[in-house]
Amino acid sequence: MTAAAHDALVALLRERSVRFGDFILASGARSTYYIDCRLTTMSAQGQALIGPIALGAIRAAGWAPASVGGLTMGADPVSYAIARASIDHAPIVDAFSVRKAAKEHGTARKVEGNFSAGDAVVVIEDVITSGGSALTAIESVREAGGTVIGVLAVVDREAGGREKIEATGVPVIALVSARELGL
Repeated sequence: MTAAAHDALVALLRERSVRFGDFILASGARSTYYIDCRLTTMSAQGQALIGPIALGAIRAAGWAPASVGGLTMGADPVSYAIARASIDHAPIVDAFSVRKAAKEHGTARKVEGNFSAGDAVVVIEDVITSGGSALTAIESVREAGGTVIGVLAVVDREAGGREKIEATGVPVIALVSARELGL
């Protein structure tokens, strides 16, 4: 990742995604700020930045996933951006989504999309706080027969989640820290 691309991502996250107030996070914790990463990851500019940056970080870590994905909906746009970026920088990496619960119709799977048992995958998170969402996705992927080789997050709130995930033996990469966002 170039310094210019990283700085552009930090600036875009600050502009679009950081909000101040009184918030209850997915972990149940209260916070005086909220990072609504979707406002960045679902924007055209965010997609253009995140795809190549995240793909580069995955490759720099030495990870070679068949696909990337995580809990829908936070992970979805990040996964799609990475998959799209891989078209221009082979080998191709596909995307999948993890549902909180399997539907009772269709394939009735929790892990949907480009995923097969035996695949090596990277679990994607938009924001890591407690690590709970990533751990849920890791468990679902493993139950479906996948091997999780790492977790990539757009933002690490630096609230202990990264350490909680790494304590399970899964390495974590974060593109941006809360500190870099001035939080």
